[in-house]
Amino acid sequence: MTAPACRFCSAPLTHTFVDLGDQPLANNYLTREQLEAGAEQAYPLHARVCAKCFLVQVDDVVPADAIFDDAYAYFSSYSASWVEHARRYAEAMTERLNLGPESLVVEVASNDGYLLQHFVAKDIPVLGIEPTANTAEAARARGVDTEVMFFNEETAVKLAARGVRADLVAANNVLAHVPRIGDFVAGFRHVLKDEGVLTFEFPHLLNLIEKVQFDTIYHEHFSYLSLVAVEQVLAANGLRPFDVELLPTHGGSLRLFVCQAGSGHEETDALRALREREAAAALSRIESYQGFTPRVEAVRASFRKFLEDAAVEGKRVAAYGAAAKGNTFLNYCGVTARDIVAVFDANPAKQDRFLPGSHVPVLAPDSVKSIKPDYVVILPWNLKDEIMGQLSYIDGWGGRFVVATPETQVVP
Repeated sequence: MTAPACRFCSAPLTHTFVDLGDQPLANNYLTREQLEAGAEQAYPLHARVCAKCFLVQVDDVVPADAIFDDAYAYFSSYSASWVEHARRYAEAMTERLNLGPESLVVEVASNDGYLLQHFVAKDIPVLGIEPTANTAEAARARGVDTEVMFFNEETAVKLAARGVRADLVAANNVLAHVPRIGDFVAGFRHVLKDEGVLTFEFPHLLNLIEKVQFDTIYHEHFSYLSLVAVEQVLAANGLRPFDVELLPTHGGSLRLFVCQAGSGHEETDALRALREREAAAALSRIESYQGFTPRVEAVRASFRKFLEDAAVEGKRVAAYGAAAKGNTFLNYCGVTARDIVAVFDANPAKQDRFLPGSHVPVLAPDSVKSIKPDYVVILPWNLKDEIMGQLSYIDGWGGRFVVATPETQVVP
């Protein structure tokens, strides 16, 4: 079988990072009718690493428009901590770049306006670019001007022809979501002012490796990003990084500050330090990516043992957070509704549906009090503290929280 080609540099992908088997789309929550029809599709979820540019990527087996359609169920505003993260970003960028009523802030993948609403509140003009119509509609209801389109070089040229040139472009947690990463990044130079600033936020591949965060791998995330790989993509498209911040979000992310290649922004010590950290981890050597699969298999074995022990003891196990990462995790572990009785989630778009693959029913958070599970597995582990605070009352009936990455632990 011919090896697939790297989606950035076109080199043959002959090295496996981890193969998670056939899985359904992680954000395709099923209605009862769909569940009973039994027509759910699954696709290979095989992550490979390019030995030339070191971009880690899943096989391109699902069209993007099959993932980001009008039924897309992820609304950023249902996480209070994420909205607060966005508010702090808006405060910091407004001060750092001296943004005001004459400025323009553009966000690519603006979702339901969770971030741009904070600039609107400051009377700073904004434009959201969002491919999913239902989330764009929610953004407009917040007063966030939003256009429904996929961002790429072609659409960026059209925006620039209309005079869209931004002081700040935010592209947070989207760079991993695009199948044609080069074409996507090429668009930014057209909508960014000569001295404008572009920020990317993305989970750092080094954390994924060190903390065994394999559940962040799913079809919607086409790429898994290091500075080593991203710098090459930027340079090929007339852009360069000049600063970076390390963030706790999504288990450890980078906020990369980017500008036009000829801009006057000076490179910071923080960026140089990150380059040195990745060099120390040898992310430019293919050998550094080997050995990940056995560590992933150990996580699965640990969780399966927890479920088996809970069943023997007659304990009822539920979960919180119908997150995409949780679906990758549950399906890789072979979990079904016999193992986990329900998953609770605050997003009404997911409630009264069923998780893809595992078919665990999704219920509103109030159902925790009626079901009274002995264990609540926190699937979006990056929101562990927020969720434990919201559900602290489970201690009243002896309920315990469980996290499963990088190993299964019952939280004291």
